Amino acid sequence: MSKSFRFSLLASALGLSMSMGMAQAENVKIAVVGPLTGPVTQYGDMVREGVRTAVEITNAAGGVNGKQIQLIEVDDACEPKQGPIAANSVVNQEIGFVVGPVCSGATVGGAAVYDEQGVVMVTPSATAPNVTDGKNFTFVFRTIGRDDQQGPAAAKYIIDTVKPKKVAILHDKQSYGQGIASSVQDNLKKANVEVSLFEGINAGESDYSSVITKMKSQGVDFVYYGGYHPEMGLLMRQAAEQGLGVTFMGPEGSGNPEINAIAGDAVEGMLLTLPADYSSLPENQDIVKAFTEKGRNAAGAFQLTSYAATQAIIKAMLETNSTDPEKVAEYLHANSVPTVIGDLSWNEQGDLKDFKFDIYTWHKDGSKTAVK
Repeated sequence: MSKSFRFSLLASALGLSMSMGMAQAENVKIAVVGPLTGPVTQYGDMVREGVRTAVEITNAAGGVNGKQIQLIEVDDACEPKQGPIAANSVVNQEIGFVVGPVCSGATVGGAAVYDEQGVVMVTPSATAPNVTDGKNFTFVFRTIGRDDQQGPAAAKYIIDTVKPKKVAILHDKQSYGQGIASSVQDNLKKANVEVSLFEGINAGESDYSSVITKMKSQGVDFVYYGGYHPEMGLLMRQAAEQGLGVTFMGPEGSGNPEINAIAGDAVEGMLLTLPADYSSLPENQDIVKAFTEKGRNAAGAFQLTSYAATQAIIKAMLETNSTDPEKVAEYLHANSVPTVIGDLSWNEQGDLKDFKFDIYTWHKDGSKTAVK
């Protein structure tokens, strides 16, 4: 199957015999790909909430070019090895558009399949640079920044505001976590901030006392962790239990309300890099209301980047009057698209030309406060 593959809903455009009634009856399929199972399903929930809300609003307004959007959910459990499997499932279901995958490892695994098979993929959350670097993809896009944008933002705050004496940088040995941790380390070293420990931990373990003991013995006064919230929560709780009273900082993958139950009171004061809170913008209040009416929260890390990913796909369909993935991809590469997170435009490899990460302090009641 080549990049020029056309799905059945495009049959009339290709000149195949299809009655107008049948063509009107066809839906436009969009898949949302991410963890429906596994330890980080909350991130999948955030993305699904954003996509569902955008699809519901679009369908209520008449759909896309007279067709309703049919949303298909595909599970990759946030596992790198499941990325290609989920991607092939999308292809086999003749789906031309994907919002996701959610996690960087699974995205790296699936992106080549989507691009080879001509499926437009827009990830709202995968930040690892190696999703796109050097790949020459045509059909792969993001609606979030990269770790080499997020890492410098974190490092700058550490250097200018925290001003620690000895920093420990931990990561989960995975594409996302190790990548963002390395970016922070590189930027701290350039500023002559001492990184006394750079070490990987095994995700999914229940006892991190050995690395906490090591940090205590080295006199660490600040910890940066690259990875997701389950391990971050355990590290903070166990550090507090062992008397290591230091501030922890992490990337957007740690910004999940579930971390409060894991870390307890130790979560208070955790620092995070997150996308801006687009739900607070006056122009987005009608959309925020649509989330609220469905019992959804628009203020999480990925709800509105996911909404924006769906918006971008739909906008390209409308502007090209087509549901041909190739035409949609061409439009996205060539145009700026207005979305809930601002006007978005992409470079040749599908990365956003501009994206800003803000710094937040997390509180034990689950709220967060912007500090920069």
